[in-house]
Amino acid sequence: MANLRVLIADDHVVVRAGIRLLLDSQEDIEVVGEAKDGVEAVARTRELAPDIVLMDVAMAGLTGLEATREIRQANPDTRVLMLTMHDDEEYFFQAVSLGASGYILKEASPDEVISALRIVSRGGVAFHPSLGRKLLDDYLHRVEAGEESTSYRLLTEREREILRMTAEGRSARETGGILGLSPRTVERHRANLMEKLGLHNRSEVVQYAIRKGLISTHS
Repeated sequence: MANLRVLIADDHVVVRAGIRLLLDSQEDIEVVGEAKDGVEAVARTRELAPDIVLMDVAMAGLTGLEATREIRQANPDTRVLMLTMHDDEEYFFQAVSLGASGYILKEASPDEVISALRIVSRGGVAFHPSLGRKLLDDYLHRVEAGEESTSYRLLTEREREILRMTAEGRSARETGGILGLSPRTVERHRANLMEKLGLHNRSEVVQYAIRKGLISTHS
């Protein structure tokens, strides 16, 4: 089995060293490089083409969120897992809407970090348990308020596939390559499904997909 190749992007040397020590203890994970900020993360990703970038959110200059957008546009085969101190669902949804495949906290245990990397490597979406609690509370509130509709039944099978891939952070080009469609056709399907569901942006698509259990968020 091929090693999972990881690039560590964090502006603290001690944090990078600790993460490297953790990942080096795994036989099937290889740390291929490090980056001290978003600019370097983008450049090193282009150079090394890692499977996953383990990315800090708050870095000087180009932030982790901005770097995630650039990496996913230039290197769609590389996934991004955010590692941050910010326990905030808005940051999470913003990160995933920009193409990140997960969001975990720096207070996470070593096992949780490794588990999140493996989830992301399999195409899932990983997030910290505290965010899961918030998402569940939000879902229950919407159910009680009657805001969860049955509009999902109106989607075609193709629209459901594109909904899931959009929530996973895939671009129209990447989605089209998988489904054998042009990016323009993917965008048309995406616009149709968002209109049917009453969604207005990618962040809302991600929230909807998680509430409906359409994307994997656990091992």
